[in-house]
Amino acid sequence: MNSTSTPMSPQSDSAANQNSSQSLPESHTHNRAHRAAWRSFVGAVVDWYDFLLYGIVAALVFNTEFFPQISPTMGTLAAFGTFGVGFLFGPLGGMVFGHFCDRLGRKRMLMITVWMMGIAPALIGLLPSFASIGWWAPVLLVTLRAIQGFDVGGEWGGATLLAVESAPKKKKAFYSSGVQVGYGVGLLLATGSISVVSHWTTNEEFVTWGWRLPFLFSLILVAIAWWVRNGMDESQEFEANKTLQERANKLRSFPIFEALRKHPKAFLLIIALRLGELLTMYIVTAFALNYSTAHLGLSRDMFLNIALLVGAISCFSIPAFAWLADSFGRRRIYVTGALIGAASAVPFFIALEHHNTVLILLFAILLANVAHDMIVSVQQPMFTELFGTAYHYSGAGVGYQVASVVGGGFTPFIAVLLVTGFSGAWYGVAGYLAIGCLISAVVGMSMKPQSTD
Repeated sequence: MNSTSTPMSPQSDSAANQNSSQSLPESHTHNRAHRAAWRSFVGAVVDWYDFLLYGIVAALVFNTEFFPQISPTMGTLAAFGTFGVGFLFGPLGGMVFGHFCDRLGRKRMLMITVWMMGIAPALIGLLPSFASIGWWAPVLLVTLRAIQGFDVGGEWGGATLLAVESAPKKKKAFYSSGVQVGYGVGLLLATGSISVVSHWTTNEEFVTWGWRLPFLFSLILVAIAWWVRNGMDESQEFEANKTLQERANKLRSFPIFEALRKHPKAFLLIIALRLGELLTMYIVTAFALNYSTAHLGLSRDMFLNIALLVGAISCFSIPAFAWLADSFGRRRIYVTGALIGAASAVPFFIALEHHNTVLILLFAILLANVAHDMIVSVQQPMFTELFGTAYHYSGAGVGYQVASVVGGGFTPFIAVLLVTGFSGAWYGVAGYLAIGCLISAVVGMSMKPQSTD
């Protein structure tokens, strides 16, 4: 096929994408890959700091500050419900940013998302409580959370693709793992900022104004991310496919529809593959914090310290697992992590029930640093390879965000409902976690081998 003179069919589009990707020059790849990985990492840190900070504060404060006129259980459900709203708007952000990113390039969209990162968190930090403005407080909180989710929907796909498409062919998991290491650093910073403020304030001061300070701190992180990303290069793979992009854009108005039409199965695969990751992390870092303090009488500081440790370990465990995946195969690392998550679900809650600090720490690490980190270390190349280069952002980015809605955003909310349904017991949540991890493991084992498997 003469790709410079004839219209592309859907089949030739995929083949051209693949051939172009395989023929990319490898000179100066490493320096460019290093820069892309670094800039993706920094943006991911800020993005996840803001997003995870919301989940931690929702578990501690939002139920009383923004929903005080309903029962404690309903207040907690409402607070975790607003947490899930952010995930609902993630797919929309992925569609909008993905549309323009697949047409105009990764760089332009990432410079927009980095500024949007600071707007919603800073405004949340300044938002009056229910006592000051009544029901406008939760309405505005939900609105700001939606804006935050919209931005995350655009940021993850762009940051991931910038790293994956610029990485050497046989090191894509390792170079793109910085996006997920950014999750760990973001968790470390979010939990650390809450811990510092909690330490230096009384409980009344923390609930009244202390929790606001970490949200305002995000403005400093955004300024740093902007400085680091300023002057970044476009994705090498996108540039190599520039002619393909220009021609493909003439044939379709919305890349997401083309991705859906050509690879409908890929979206379902991403949802199933993310269940293990989402359930392990959000049950350990968001739900367990609320459950252990409200139902079991455990210390708030203990779980904040566990989250700090989890975030610190992930900075080393994620790239280590990614290196192993590039060497021994992504599916092996992924499936092993999912099975470890399933096996650790019940023991984790038994340790909570018996207030056994050593076992709580052990199984929290197994869930969040072994199971979760093994899964996420391979997601970036695994997901993007399910789609053609012409719609990497729209396909992988939107698929990732849709999975966040199904398996992540409402996980704490669903977990609270399960606890309520089991009269305060943890059995339903443990089963929910174990089944989700098993689904991910089975789907991972059934996938066809990719480039490193």
